[in-house]
Amino acid sequence: MHFNEICEDVCNIARAAGKFMLDERENFSTDKIEAKGVNDFVSYVDKKAEKLIVEQLLPLIPDAGFLTEEKTVGQSHDTEYTWIIDPLDGTTNYIHGLSPYAVSIGLTENSAPVLGVVYIASGDQCFYAWKDSKAFMNGNEIKPSTAESIKNSLAITGFPYKLGKKIDNYMNLMKYLTFNSHGVRRFGSAAADLAYVAAGWAEVFYQTDLNPWDVAAGAFIAKQAGAIVCDFTGGDNYLFGQSILAAGNENLANQMIRLLSEYFPEQQ
Repeated sequence: MHFNEICEDVCNIARAAGKFMLDERENFSTDKIEAKGVNDFVSYVDKKAEKLIVEQLLPLIPDAGFLTEEKTVGQSHDTEYTWIIDPLDGTTNYIHGLSPYAVSIGLTENSAPVLGVVYIASGDQCFYAWKDSKAFMNGNEIKPSTAESIKNSLAITGFPYKLGKKIDNYMNLMKYLTFNSHGVRRFGSAAADLAYVAAGWAEVFYQTDLNPWDVAAGAFIAKQAGAIVCDFTGGDNYLFGQSILAAGNENLANQMIRLLSEYFPEQQ
């Protein structure tokens, strides 16, 4: 399998989906929004973008399965190759005309990630990597930050839709980081957040209750760039385990794992 060639095709597909989103945004209206849950929205743009992506991915690996957010195609992730897709990660941002929002396309081979593309349409930034490659953004190699202490780091997080009792966990850790780091940001797109860590624009990203399509591509890109990606315990169950930490290096990751064990004990 020539993953480098496939990755180039996937980048083009992601860019085409992103252009569709940008074109539709010019005439977008809030009456075209559906609520899947509290603060969890979907629009015809999400669904049509997913269909466009799936249609163009099908010829690349004909026998591949699909795991997608909007489920516009039959779902299967027990095939040799599986595409994991979030057609519009950051729908709430998109609805309000804010950045970032992104196309996220990951590929697994026998459940192991082998390719990832995150196209931040709102910034025309395409992040990508494939098996055994380095990581890139718009043709330029990217690397994570070398900052090894929390006090010299910028952290990113996101609130899950079903926040519930975890609000205290998040707010308490955010309070700690506000006074002991360069600060905390919430951008509203996990795919973009992971890409930002991969590129060294932020040192840390952490969040719970994410789905595979939220993290599959971005996590792979971050790892290929050289970042540490794990679950909150330091293990590798971040794709389906619903907690993820990405950090620029091992020392920083270990510091964050200790903090996460203190502030999110139920995730241990």
